[in-house]
Amino acid sequence: MTMRVQERPTGPMPTARRQRPGFADPVQDAQRVFRAVLGAFARPTLPQPLEAGTTGRVAPLSPGVAAVLLALCDEQTPIWLDPALRASDDVCAWLRFHTGARLVDAPGEALFVVASSPTVVPRLDALASGTDEEPHRSATVVIDATGARGTGDFVATGPGANGAVAWDGAGLPVGFLAQWQQNHSHFPRGIDLILVADDSVRALPRSIRLQGAENRSA
Repeated sequence: MTMRVQERPTGPMPTARRQRPGFADPVQDAQRVFRAVLGAFARPTLPQPLEAGTTGRVAPLSPGVAAVLLALCDEQTPIWLDPALRASDDVCAWLRFHTGARLVDAPGEALFVVASSPTVVPRLDALASGTDEEPHRSATVVIDATGARGTGDFVATGPGANGAVAWDGAGLPVGFLAQWQQNHSHFPRGIDLILVADDSVRALPRSIRLQGAENRSA
């Protein structure tokens, strides 16, 4: 992950209507959000407080997801947006202006895959998973998990889990467990997940094994 500490507009200047605010304090706010995400990866599945620090909302991009993208993305991190987000000219212009990132059409071309709800998350096997030589060249999926309900009874084990952690999987797509188990089996290659609510962030790194039972009707 790359932390950005300043806003670098690239390309044609967006119109005044689309110059929505980013972080109120680009350096301090980006560092605070970055630390929250690092804490989430250090303690997988456990929520970490997230102070978004943004001064403007660009619907339908949630404030929490917006803050994470501002802190982690730059011109070297191609982004895929789900259809609802990509259809918003304001969201696209805001991301380009504040991050310089290139928006791509295919999820497999992205290093950050952004879903406005768990129901629109692409299949993990369609995303970049890196190589054995360069496992870092893999995608991170950022999911807006605001208000999401649990999808099962899971137990997470692996680095940072301090033995085992019980989790209801809130924010995960229905039918996700088999995908994740396959993803984990490819370690050190694989996809990482960031689940974002308005005031908290959770992470599911590829190194974590997830077992349990899914609620298929969630």
